[in-house]
Amino acid sequence: MFSAVLVANRGEISCRITRTLHSMGIRSIAVYTEHDRDAKHVQVADAAVLIDSYLSVESIVAAAHAVDGMQADAVHPGYGFLSENASLAEACAAAGITFIGPGVEALEIMGDKIASKKHVTERGVAVIPGIAEPGMTNDDLVAAATEVGFPLLIKPSAGGGGKGMTIVREPDAVAGALDSARRVASAAFGDDTLFLERLVEKPRHIEVQVLADSHGTIIHLGERECSLQRRHQKIIEEAPSPLLDEATRQRIGEAACEVARSVSYVGAGTVEFLVSDNAPDEFFFMEMNTRLQVEHPVTEMVTGIDLVEWQVRIAAGEQLTVEAPTLTGHAVEARIYSEDPANDFLPSAGQIVHLHEAADGSALSAGTTGTATASTATSSVRVDSSLIQGGTVSANYDPMLAKVIAHGATRAEALQTLDRALADTVILGVTTNIEFLRALVARDDVQAGALDTGLIERALTEIEFAAPTPAVLAAAALSIHSERWMPGSPWQQPSGWRVGQHRPARYRLASAGQVHEVLVAGPPSAAEVTIDGTTSPARLTSTGVEWGTQSIRLAIETVDATVWVGQEGTSWALTAQSRAESLAAHRATLARVAGVVDPELRSPMPGTVVAVAVANGDSVTAGQTVLTIEAMKMEHPVVATLDGVVDISLKPGDLVTRDQIVARIESPQASTEGETS
Repeated sequence: MFSAVLVANRGEISCRITRTLHSMGIRSIAVYTEHDRDAKHVQVADAAVLIDSYLSVESIVAAAHAVDGMQADAVHPGYGFLSENASLAEACAAAGITFIGPGVEALEIMGDKIASKKHVTERGVAVIPGIAEPGMTNDDLVAAATEVGFPLLIKPSAGGGGKGMTIVREPDAVAGALDSARRVASAAFGDDTLFLERLVEKPRHIEVQVLADSHGTIIHLGERECSLQRRHQKIIEEAPSPLLDEATRQRIGEAACEVARSVSYVGAGTVEFLVSDNAPDEFFFMEMNTRLQVEHPVTEMVTGIDLVEWQVRIAAGEQLTVEAPTLTGHAVEARIYSEDPANDFLPSAGQIVHLHEAADGSALSAGTTGTATASTATSSVRVDSSLIQGGTVSANYDPMLAKVIAHGATRAEALQTLDRALADTVILGVTTNIEFLRALVARDDVQAGALDTGLIERALTEIEFAAPTPAVLAAAALSIHSERWMPGSPWQQPSGWRVGQHRPARYRLASAGQVHEVLVAGPPSAAEVTIDGTTSPARLTSTGVEWGTQSIRLAIETVDATVWVGQEGTSWALTAQSRAESLAAHRATLARVAGVVDPELRSPMPGTVVAVAVANGDSVTAGQTVLTIEAMKMEHPVVATLDGVVDISLKPGDLVTRDQIVARIESPQASTEGETS
């Protein structure tokens, strides 16, 4: 067995791998960039090495030899980054280091979606109709699109995680979608090869977990349902699928094993299939992920098998001693992202100022046999996380922060347990999708298992995000009020002292474009708070706020002029505005004429300019893309708000901040009026 393993990854997956390595008595070596110097995965490892990039094969291999007295015997790539890169496997072999993953043949064939489809077709596994030929130009693909038919999917051959995947429903949209997909594919994977695939309406995304050793044994551990996706990115996964019957489960499992067998697969891998909701007994091969999956915990929860431990044991040459298991109960996983669902899911970055994660009662405790036992309770919760109080969420990496996994005897029990765990999770300092996850889990169609990959897009119009309640506003105002209330000094207290009736302190709290006015009279311990003309007694407590006759549990944290308040998975950032700031905002509102659009284009998020579609002085039309900004591996186009001439000086590679003016549009009408005057 290995004495030390280098984990060539970051974030929650690095922490999760380290946990199993330690349980096996193996030392772990972390790698990190300057952005991650204080990250949790660095802190939990036995040693850590600074590298220039998680995508540098040379840096990873060099790091394996960089710790005095602790040379790594093996490298575990996790998922993402270099996990499916044959160059890393080859470099490890050349350096005498074991790569914890499959062989180069499997990585090369299954890493190329075009080659993999042809390969599995020869083994009798069905694939979705499409065009997949290497070296096709944009013109070739535009011409082939008509043959494939609409709607269709543009997919990067070297891709994963939904990056670059684009749905096209009309012939006129193909050319523009190809340009964007190539740019994303090139940046994310270093390969801009694309192919086309017929879009299956109301599809279910079902994948099968396989384990294979170097002695010829291949087993499958059941399937996972991954149909709840947004922009081809999985959000909620579960095991087993509520769609499949036992006969189909066995057939799809055997097909997955055949795919693995065809490339002499070794280690843990996942074979992904597309299944029509209208014909659940038919399935089509999509791709094989030659690595650990983000959603692997749900399989671990229903099988009791630690997949990371078996990856390590298989890489060390051991033979599989587990048989295809009986699935026990049901498990559901929700991915917590640093993003703002109420604002088109734009990425959010910043410092974690308050953190409370759900009780972790079912972390796998692997033994010498490689099996593990979950919590003995009927239902249990597991949290895989990279979060630490005071840590920074960077805009440079993927926005996933943590995964909350719930297990129950039944699917309904697992969903209920997951909802409770999400409600018990508090992350303040960045905006997250927890409220959105709870709303999604509560939907009738999700509860009934009536899932498909387009469900979330349809549901977005029906989900309403909570505005701050009076109790939340009172808590935020009282938090600021208490910071300003200096004990023992009447001259340094916002008491509003006047001869006669005292004047209450006035707090203007801005949130999501709305300004709420809160009046606070008296000391924080016994205040009278007025909101929208209604006055109630209120005071802060150790667990939240007493508002009128209610005691309401809240998480409250004040940073500079912003108060973060969390309640049952929902959080609000309430920023105190001065009188001058409020007046300026009000005047700006009055200056706007109904129906007039803003000629200033602003960045919706902090990020990097990756493409500029126009030149300074070009004429543009409303809705035309002016430039594209990338943050947390997501691209966001900034479009012209009106017809006119663009004023822009940015170039690819420039960094921008949120709300920064990135371009201006001067309308011909405004120009003519200026000349006339």
